[in-house]
Amino acid sequence: MFGKTLKHIVDNVEGGIGAVVMGVDGIAVESYTRQPTKGDVSTIGTEFSFIVSQVRKAAEALDVGECQDISVKAENLILVIRLINDQYYLATALAADGNFGKARFLMRMAAADVVAQL
Repeated sequence: MFGKTLKHIVDNVEGGIGAVVMGVDGIAVESYTRQPTKGDVSTIGTEFSFIVSQVRKAAEALDVGECQDISVKAENLILVIRLINDQYYLATALAADGNFGKARFLMRMAAADVVAQL
């Protein structure tokens, strides 16, 4: 269903490890992993689903508008999250030296396709 879109994102960004379409409840809809030895992107997405809900609540409480993107840069991983609607988000895991900007761009371009397939 989303495999082609996820593969396009991961395979076309330097350092791409994997991507997942995730429900805000932490349940993965579909994922693609190019480098399975780097970790399970579905598990990573699930673990960050609570943070996504908290950031959304904070944005609402502060009246700053809807949250669109969240990024986490750790020592060994970059996680880029693009909220695509109230129920789902797209997350892409990159190596620590991955191309963060290109990942954000590809995810923004893919969001409409993901929404159309939901």
